[in-house]
Amino acid sequence: MAGRSARPPRRLIVVFGAAVRANGRPSPSLRRRIDYAAGAAARYPEADLFCSGAAGAEGPSEASVMAEILGKTVAADRLHLDEVSTDTLTSVRAAAAFFRAGGYDQCLSCTDRYHQARIRMLFAFYGIYARPIMFYRDDVRTPAWWRMRAREGAALPYDFVAGLGARARDLLRRR
Repeated sequence: MAGRSARPPRRLIVVFGAAVRANGRPSPSLRRRIDYAAGAAARYPEADLFCSGAAGAEGPSEASVMAEILGKTVAADRLHLDEVSTDTLTSVRAAAAFFRAGGYDQCLSCTDRYHQARIRMLFAFYGIYARPIMFYRDDVRTPAWWRMRAREGAALPYDFVAGLGARARDLLRRR
């Protein structure tokens, strides 16, 4: 279009939490997500990162562990922490609010492949297309992988109902 200046899209990389060990170290799943977030941050140097995850029973919050590790290669002003969210639904709700408030154009979802369908569904309830950052190392069919796949199978219909309810409540509160 004539007269319009092309600006790069404002991107938000949403990094979903996973367990933190009692000693404060990330679990293998969290470490994988952090590594892929670092790669995405390097690929999109203008993008901000939204690290989501509260503290578990022990240790620091998932978001703070992510930020500590990512902070070695990503500028601190690009890192935004959500240390309140305790599950996927609350993480998506917080990220969607941050996305809208920040005027972002694109959302990139950084989590394990088995988790992407549920996250994309929940973001869709908020009118946000979440493009997955695909992991390739999580395809090894270990017992843990099968457990997580089964867990996601159960969580998907639950979060479908819970997500619709949460979105309806959010819309009612805005009126």
